[in-house]
Amino acid sequence: MAELNELQKVAWEGFQPGAWQESIDTRDFIQTNYTPYEGDESFLAPATEATKTLWNSVMEGIKIENKTHAPVDFDPDTPSTITSHKPGYINKDLEKIVGLQTDAPLKRAIMPFGGIRMIKTSCETYNKPFNKEVEKIFTEYRKTHNQGVFDVYTPDIRNCRKSAVLTGLPDAYGRGRIIGDYRRIALYGVDALMKDKFKQYNSYQAQLEHPKDERELEDVIRAREEINDQYKALGQLKQMAASYGCDISGPAKTAKEALQATYFGYLAAVKSQNGAAMSYGRTATFHDIYIERDIKRGILTESEAQELVDHMIMKLRMVRFLRTPEYDSLFSGDPIWATESLGGMGLDGRTLVTRTCFRYLHTLYNMGTSPEPNMTILWSEKLPAAWKKFCAKVSIDTSSIQYENDDLMRPDFESDDYAIACCVSPMVVGKRMQFFGARANLAKTLLYSINGGKDERLVDENGVHMQVGPKTDIPAGEYLDFDDVMSRVDHFMDWLATQYVTALNIIHYMHDKYAYEAIQMALHDRDVFRTMACGIAGLSVAADSLSAIKYAKVKAIRDADNVATKFEIEGDFPKYGNNDDRVDSIACDLVERFMKKIKSRVTYRNALPTQSILTITSNVVYGKKTGDTPCGRIGGKPFGPGANPMHGRDVKGAVASLSSVAKLPFTYAKDGISYTFSIVPAALGKESNQQNANLIGLLDGYFHHDANHEGGQHLNVNVLNRETLIDAQQNPEKYPMLTIRVSGYAVRFNSLTKEQQDDVISRTFTSSL
Repeated sequence: MAELNELQKVAWEGFQPGAWQESIDTRDFIQTNYTPYEGDESFLAPATEATKTLWNSVMEGIKIENKTHAPVDFDPDTPSTITSHKPGYINKDLEKIVGLQTDAPLKRAIMPFGGIRMIKTSCETYNKPFNKEVEKIFTEYRKTHNQGVFDVYTPDIRNCRKSAVLTGLPDAYGRGRIIGDYRRIALYGVDALMKDKFKQYNSYQAQLEHPKDERELEDVIRAREEINDQYKALGQLKQMAASYGCDISGPAKTAKEALQATYFGYLAAVKSQNGAAMSYGRTATFHDIYIERDIKRGILTESEAQELVDHMIMKLRMVRFLRTPEYDSLFSGDPIWATESLGGMGLDGRTLVTRTCFRYLHTLYNMGTSPEPNMTILWSEKLPAAWKKFCAKVSIDTSSIQYENDDLMRPDFESDDYAIACCVSPMVVGKRMQFFGARANLAKTLLYSINGGKDERLVDENGVHMQVGPKTDIPAGEYLDFDDVMSRVDHFMDWLATQYVTALNIIHYMHDKYAYEAIQMALHDRDVFRTMACGIAGLSVAADSLSAIKYAKVKAIRDADNVATKFEIEGDFPKYGNNDDRVDSIACDLVERFMKKIKSRVTYRNALPTQSILTITSNVVYGKKTGDTPCGRIGGKPFGPGANPMHGRDVKGAVASLSSVAKLPFTYAKDGISYTFSIVPAALGKESNQQNANLIGLLDGYFHHDANHEGGQHLNVNVLNRETLIDAQQNPEKYPMLTIRVSGYAVRFNSLTKEQQDDVISRTFTSSL
């Protein structure tokens, strides 16, 4: 790219030159060209008539989804690819940013490369005929990811899935949590990216011909095949854009072209993958460079700029995947995690907040609240005061955004161009990817240690409990001893770590083989850093249970099969969520202990093991499948979500609860620590300025990071009254877009099942600071 061609000269006119012109380097382009903004939101423009008309049309479909808890429509006959469907529009004459997954708004597609079972179940659930030709092709002729995984699974892993000591594994659907650097399409154009991929492909020839050993030979063959697939996917992306009348072969010349090209890259991803999380990245500051250039040139007004942003965000709100009821019970409310990371600070000390960061959040006013895209504020104590105030206002008004600790993650990655995938998972855009791994049930693991590896819920017709874990003796005596139980927990963590990592190694080998994310990986560097993202659920249940065993007296009540099905507690014990080191230290120990077990295992493609404390809405499912626990929780009742305390046990106010969660070590949970915080408006103050100031103070305090204190990593903020949710449950038509934050994402309250709504309503609503 040493000498600019004519397309580049035109497209890059007015931009400051730099290393970004010599090689693919989006970050350098941003750092060289963006304009930090420290002002307030007074410049923002209201929704245009076109935006209102388009969104009202989309809302009709969303109301149907809310009412039926089913897709508006789906195509059961056409396997989805980048180019599989004809162009689709809401209203072609009004749309400034175009492109739908299929040929109609909110219409879903089938993605059989991940697995045929999910499609078949969906067809049965939603009364659509299952295409026999599709079934035959993906059963007899084309192996799927799902089939490959189950061909290799061990009996132990299957038992772990059945018992829910491991749950949510991406073995029947796309793994997701990969962020393509979609900005590259706008900055360089597809032709330049294809040329770069061709160079990458050829760079392996010497190793292919003269490998050091058999391992390198296999790696190089796979790398060349994957890059070839990436090259083809870029060509298909260009073809798909052309079907909408757009030429993205060269770099974008205007803001409209830049937003459109970026979105086309994302659209190609969601047309070819149904990943659990399909995140957007960190695009606002990049797009701001184009928008500000066009405004200075006099070819774009503020109203037109906001309309472009509104229409792009509208498209992200409309992404849908065909799911099953079983999937929805784990990831409730149709989330796709089109996560956009906003703000943060640069390594050079400048803020990365721009006017377009404000424009993105302003869509929550112009089109109303929405769970998607998953707006994520990268919070720093050094952020501009006006941006902090606006974010707090948006949280209080909409309960639609989440916060993550930029002061913690920026130095950890040594990068200011990382973004959040899914809920809490940070990665440097275009340079790192994650092998998503769902989560392990620590509460059930604790019960296995008390019950000699037998499952407390699964019994045969004779009342004999299923042996899921390794068979061991049970603790002696009626009362549980803390040191004895901890020793047993450690033993079962070893076993679980082996089952967990083995399952993930199988899953990601097969996903690369049968459902490779070619377009997303085409928007990465050649040499990608991979992480193996494990996770834990039931942390607060396990910590409280061990606290009860240590500080009170816990008697195990055993059935005829010698399995503890109930527990009697004598005395009181400290509970996680009240800033009490006696129990908080137990929670920290569990996080560190399990991460070290995971790290000791061999991982596929030498991925670095990481860990999250996150449940999504599967805290309800985990609770259903987990019996009585020594903390007094009744079997079948939900867990606390993510890193949250158990419902109602954090009784000392907001600061104490936040302090407990902030102690959890990010060092041993670098895939993120999710905390969902709900507070009633009156607790923040009587008037808006006081509420804003108090919320900002809570965020600054929770995220405070220095050499001796990591600080919290993630915070969902809900500012609402329990009574609002109860009324929304009873009168859903009054609240079609009521949005709340759950574990790491936002959701339309009316899209939750009643059971999940009840769980949210039962959570702690903090009434004092």
